[in-house]
Amino acid sequence: MIIKTAEYIASAVKPAQYPLDNSPEIAMAGRSNVGKSSLINRFLGRRNLARTGGTPGKTQTLNFYLINEAWYFVDLPGYGYAKVAKEVKNQWGKMMQDYLGHRENLLAVIQIVDMRHPPSTEDQEMQGWLRQKGIPVLVVATKADKVPRGKWPQHLKIIAQALNIDDWQMILPFSAETGLGREELHEAVEQILAGF
Repeated sequence: MIIKTAEYIASAVKPAQYPLDNSPEIAMAGRSNVGKSSLINRFLGRRNLARTGGTPGKTQTLNFYLINEAWYFVDLPGYGYAKVAKEVKNQWGKMMQDYLGHRENLLAVIQIVDMRHPPSTEDQEMQGWLRQKGIPVLVVATKADKVPRGKWPQHLKIIAQALNIDDWQMILPFSAETGLGREELHEAVEQILAGF
């Protein structure tokens, strides 16, 4: 996949604010500190398109990025960050349920987990909820550069078991630092878009 253009289009908290052009969308979900913005920037070959923050929980809206003037990456608010007020968390939950539950041009969700740690309860709930809704999910394990390659299978098997994934090799290792997994993720996204 060649990324020719990538631009931030909109931040939304309700359906009336979503882009209206019905282009296909792929959403990005994960815990607040899992590196979603860094993954988006590395995937797109841009430095600062998606804002990375030192404080987890910075993404508080659905952020739409138009890629190649053809499809959208949708960055969802990170879940599971304890320092965010309960009221705000509830708003995020409703916002994500409205989007994930009703968006007709949503093709798939890329769920990001940290390869170094077993998936959280929130990760498991998100995976279960997406399955229940029949939304295809691709799991990407970030921060792969922080785990010795020989230990990847051990870590990926733990993730697969926690998320009820039959084959741990279906999980894509990725590093925003080194670019490892970028080509494989490009291919996976191309396959998702080809089904639109």
